[in-house]
Parts: sequence; structure tokens; C-alpha cells
Amino acid sequence: MAETRFSEQLFFISNTFFLMDKAKMNKKKMILGVVLGNNFGNNPATWRKSHIDPSSYTNIDATVKQARTAERGGMDFIFLPDRLFMRGNPALSPPIFNIDPIITLSAVAQATERIGLIGTASTTFTEPYLLARQLKALDVISRGRAGWNAVPSYEPEAFANFGMTLPPREKKYERLHEVIHLVQALWGSWGEKAGKPDQAGMFANPAYIRPVNLQRRHVGARGPLPVPPSEQGQPVIMMPVTSGYGLKAAGMYANLVIGMPSSMEQHRAMRQTLQEAAVQAGRGPEEIKFVVFAPYTGLTAEQVADHLQELFEAEAVDGFVMNFDDFHTEIDEFVERVIPILRKRGLIPDGYQGKTLRDHLELPSQYGLDPRIVSNL
Repeated sequence: MAETRFSEQLFFISNTFFLMDKAKMNKKKMILGVVLGNNFGNNPATWRKSHIDPSSYTNIDATVKQARTAERGGMDFIFLPDRLFMRGNPALSPPIFNIDPIITLSAVAQATERIGLIGTASTTFTEPYLLARQLKALDVISRGRAGWNAVPSYEPEAFANFGMTLPPREKKYERLHEVIHLVQALWGSWGEKAGKPDQAGMFANPAYIRPVNLQRRHVGARGPLPVPPSEQGQPVIMMPVTSGYGLKAAGMYANLVIGMPSSMEQHRAMRQTLQEAAVQAGRGPEEIKFVVFAPYTGLTAEQVADHLQELFEAEAVDGFVMNFDDFHTEIDEFVERVIPILRKRGLIPDGYQGKTLRDHLELPSQYGLDPRIVSNL
């Protein structure tokens, strides 16, 4: 019964909201992102290499250089993961996560022009008004290139840093739903119809700048947020791949879902499951893009390109987030050696085709709450 309903809704949505000719379908491009972090790489021993400056751990210039290299290759976004506690043994290697992602990306935004900027922020500890304000500020500063990796925290070490004890597991998703709902409502509280400043009249029409006045079980906010729309309206929402409570949340809110490497069959099954979750929430199946982490080290450029192409053309994924052991050398290598192969094969375009992160990910516009989702809350 569920499969029948999904097929019927998929047919309806495909023919109503996502109608496009066959030629356009054939032009679907591979999404490419890169995960950054402590300025060294994903290998914990990279900081010991002779070409590495060990003091670059918190050097924003190093982060900017890495982001600019990825942008030179036309990559769609950089992604900064995060944990709200120190992870790793500093006697042996630098902590995996260092400076706050949103602050870091605000600096990177000023040094780049097109590449998307996705940062992690927990829905567990930060109040919706502050989250909405910070993320929309990044979106405006970057001219529509911001994304939010919305994750619920559930590590005892993180709760200890906020003077809290670990709650029952189901509570983390109760709060996540409420926080994302309020954040999106606040993003849209400065309405698009408020207009542009008119020196002979109003700065903005207050009739379209309204409080949200939402109070939920865990969080609440009055609003409005004093920030107008960005070039893409509001930030893109990314979420990690999951099941159960998390899968339902991804179907309702996520524009981009990121998963870990596994078999092609598992990739394809997860992509299908995510599309079904989107349809169950009242959205279109192509409104969620599924990307997976992909390795680089130890392979030739041709092997990397072959691997990415095989998964992409099998419709197991919509794209990849590249993992590099050495940010200082391997991002350059990927841009110089792999990107040209992917372009030659017609998998990615020759440069950026749009200006915003939504453009890069080929996502529909959204501003404020999705009216199709509100009734499900």
C-alpha cells in the first residue's frame, strides 16, 4: 500500500511540479562538496608531514586557501562538521573539530564568491532565535551561499559542557522538529513582500514583517527576525542519513542528506527511502539530494572518476563529499586531475551555472515554512 501511494504521488509530483523534458533530465549534474575541518586533513598524522605548518590548526588563511582551491575547481560547497566537545588526544594529534563552523564560514564568505558554505549547528543546545539569526546572517553575508547541517546532539560529553544530563533518546528529535520549525518561521518573518528601501517612502512595509509568536514544548520565539531574504531566500538544510525519527525529519526538512560509504545497493536503497520520506511529508522526491562521503587517497585520478561516475550513473547517489587525508595537497590534486576528467565526461559543468547554493544543488526556492509541512507538525 505504501509503495502504491509513493508511486502515485511520485507520478503526480513529477508531472505537476517537476515537469521537464528529456534533454534537461540528461543534463543532471553530479554534486561535489568537500569536508574541511582542522586545516590539516582527515588523517590524524597529517600534521607531522614536513610540508605542513603545525601552527595552522586555527589559521583562517589556511582554511580560506583550501576553500578557494575547491572554488577554483567549481565544487559546489565546503562542509564543516562539528562536535560540541573536544574529541581526540591532543598529545598525539590535533582535535578533529576546532573553531566554530558558522564563525569560520563567515570569514570564508568574504574571501570567496561562488562556493557554498555548509556549517554544522546543533538543534539541542542553541535557541531557535539565535540559530535563525546567525545562519541567516551567514546567508546574507555570502549572498545566498549558506547551508545548515542540522543535527541533534546526543553525546554525554556535549551535555556535560552545557551543565546538562543526557535525556531520553527520543527527546532529541522532539526538540529538533520544534527548532527547525521555529528557525524556518523566523527566516520568513521578514516577508519578501516587504519590498526594497524607498528613500521617498518606506524603508520596508511593516505589514509584511511580522512576529511568529510560536511556543512549543521545548522552545519558543516571538520574532520577527530583522533580516530580509538573501539571494536564495534562506539557507539550505542538510541532515545526516539516519532511520526512524531522523528519517522522518529528513523527509520533512532536508534539502541535502549526507551518508557514509557502503555498497551501491545500500546507496540506492537509501536514496529511494529518502525520496519516499519526502513524498510522505508532502514534498517532491527530487527535493532531497543524497550525497555520500567519498575517498581520494590511494587511487589514481581515473579510478576516482570511475568510482564517482559508476555510483552517480547508477542513480545510487546525487553526488559526493570528498574526504582528503591532506587538505594542503590533495584538494589541489583533485581539482587539477579529477575535475577535468569529470568535465570531459559531461558529469559536471565547466564552472558555476548559478550564484547561490540552491542554484548549485538544483533545488526549488523556499522562504519561510514549507506550507506542505506545517500540517504535519
